[in-house]
Amino acid sequence: MTIPKGKQLRGTTRTELARRAADLYGQGCTIRSVAAQIGRSYGCTRALLLEAGVRLRDRGGRLWKAAA
Repeated sequence: MTIPKGKQLRGTTRTELARRAADLYGQGCTIRSVAAQIGRSYGCTRALLLEAGVRLRDRGGRLWKAAA
């Protein structure tokens, strides 16, 4: 399913895209990679995931320790 950029997502189209985003995120994809796969921005993808009831993972990355 490809929706042109700039077109608003409504109704069943939005629900289906949110479900697809949730499936991809559940498989371990990052929000950025999900956004690239569904052709939406990071912010839109994050909103779709939250609407789908997905609990977002904590941010990853290096843990910084104070200099000794």
